[in-house]
Amino acid sequence: MLKIGYKASAEQFDPRQLLEYSVIAEEVGFDTVMVSDHFQPWRHNDGHAPYSFAWLAALGERTSRVQMGTSVMTPTFRYHPSIVAQAFGTLACLNPGRVILGVGTGESMNEVPAIGIEWPKFKERFRRLRESCDLIRQLWTEERVTYEGEYYQTENATIYDRPSEPVPIYIAAGGPTVSRFAGRVGDGFICTSGKDPKLYTDTLLPNVQIGLERSGRNIDDIEKTIEMKVSYDHDQEQALQDTAYWAALALSAEEKMGTEDPVKLEKLADDLPLERAASRWIVSGDPDEHIERIAPYIELGFTHLVFHAPGPDQERFLRLYGKEILPRLRKQFC
Repeated sequence: MLKIGYKASAEQFDPRQLLEYSVIAEEVGFDTVMVSDHFQPWRHNDGHAPYSFAWLAALGERTSRVQMGTSVMTPTFRYHPSIVAQAFGTLACLNPGRVILGVGTGESMNEVPAIGIEWPKFKERFRRLRESCDLIRQLWTEERVTYEGEYYQTENATIYDRPSEPVPIYIAAGGPTVSRFAGRVGDGFICTSGKDPKLYTDTLLPNVQIGLERSGRNIDDIEKTIEMKVSYDHDQEQALQDTAYWAALALSAEEKMGTEDPVKLEKLADDLPLERAASRWIVSGDPDEHIERIAPYIELGFTHLVFHAPGPDQERFLRLYGKEILPRLRKQFC
């Protein structure tokens, strides 16, 4: 069964606005709402960075059906894993069966400004992620947890308000190592659309499969999630212009290397031509074209599509997509 989600872009909208948009997402038929978790946004002007844990609690109170979670947060620097286990345990008690914890190795723009660390190399960030997932699961399933890890320690720690069932952990990956880890221990795997097709066919999905095989699991044991970058408007030019706010997503790793300051990231993004800003997005006002360009991701095996729209009028997007795209997707692929 195909699951269809809404990406609540916390970097772009006031928390109250974003809450209203997410309520509409449930109303028009989305199955999930996944919120970003940033300490600082991609842009200084008109940027936002609410605390995702508190925001998710508010979303749970305003909705009754959608699953909700982070896409993604980093349980290794700003947040000690035990605090993440406590926070999501509480969210799950308040919203049984509706909470997802999406995690990743992190970005320097979120951790360096907040706690003043020197950003570690990937090897350390991956080891921290691996250790944090292990500790979080122990805290959800055991009492009096004394944990002696390389990076994290607890002493007789107990999460007193634990979920009745462990919250599913989705692991975000952009390369082979974390993809294998997601396949080995994750309840879900997360990546983003709009990149070289070979990344999915030759690197990410094959390594998820390797991880699954190493843990004795099969492909149906993991939710394969992808954030779909889509700009949909009956006005084709408007759909194109809407992508400008998110031009930073088109920056290469080399272009944004070592840049944690939203002011500098905004300047780098604004210097990009509009065509490049739009390069990560499915930009069209034609519903048939949207289905045609979404279909290859479903054919690759992705089972959970989380749609991220770049425009300022999110209610318009949600109602158009809910009326014109979601029914077609479900008819064709469910």
